[in-house]
Amino acid sequence: MLKKKDMLLIADSGSTKCDWLLYRNEKEVPIKIRTKGLNPVILSRKALKKNIVSNEELINYKEFVTSIYFFGAGCGTDKNKHKIEVVLMSIFNNAIVTTKEDIMAAVYATTTKPAVVCILGTGSNCCFYNGNTIEIKTPALGYLLMDEGSGNYFGKELIKAYYYGKMPKTLELLFIKQFNLKEKYIIKKLYNSLTPNKYLAEFAHFLFENEEHEFIKNILKEGIDKFVNHHVLQYKGELKTVPLYFVGSIAYYAKKYIENSLSRKGLKAAGFIRRPINNLANNLSEAHTWSSVTSI
Repeated sequence: MLKKKDMLLIADSGSTKCDWLLYRNEKEVPIKIRTKGLNPVILSRKALKKNIVSNEELINYKEFVTSIYFFGAGCGTDKNKHKIEVVLMSIFNNAIVTTKEDIMAAVYATTTKPAVVCILGTGSNCCFYNGNTIEIKTPALGYLLMDEGSGNYFGKELIKAYYYGKMPKTLELLFIKQFNLKEKYIIKKLYNSLTPNKYLAEFAHFLFENEEHEFIKNILKEGIDKFVNHHVLQYKGELKTVPLYFVGSIAYYAKKYIENSLSRKGLKAAGFIRRPINNLANNLSEAHTWSSVTSI
């Protein structure tokens, strides 16, 4: 039984999923936890809280957590940071909560020195880290207008290709078999769902499962080229002197398309990280001040 409380909880949340690491003390291996994504832009406080309290491990330790570092999609404004903080503090009522946007998690997971860092997951983003703060030249207006090269971007491209009759027959048969493509169902998921971006991103798996097909290769190439042209090249001045990193599941699986697109622009990526939580946690746990904690 735990007798003292001084636990560290670190969260890296996208719109689809949230990875948590719970440090009971500085010696033990942290507990890895995964919940649904916690994006304050698209979820109400009630829905955010439900996604957290539905996890038994988080609730079992809630009284013992004293520090929370939460990095999340949609946490780029004070209003949304406050929304997340209120929810977290209502559950972990002994904790001090630090909230930052997900791009900072990507930065901390890749470097401690100046760099350009990109996220390609359910959504997409890109920033310049000067060693202390980040600079974002292109605003993140989300899945409706931007998010080029992301999971939800590719989901939209696949659905449009299917409905416009542009998808080759062999792929179309596979697509029909894998997804519910009834018009009413798709409209309901897009316009009545709390997480339409998450729904769209689910289609991205189809791309990498059928990557050998030329039609799929073209979709991936075009999407990645758009991200590089609209986002990465905003930092071409900075990239003359600093490295470029990519973080996220789409970045990981689309690595060769990213490398090819960058090569055509005379650029090169310094590294790819699929899940930033472990690298991020190492940096934060080392900086955390521990007091004596009695193990279980």
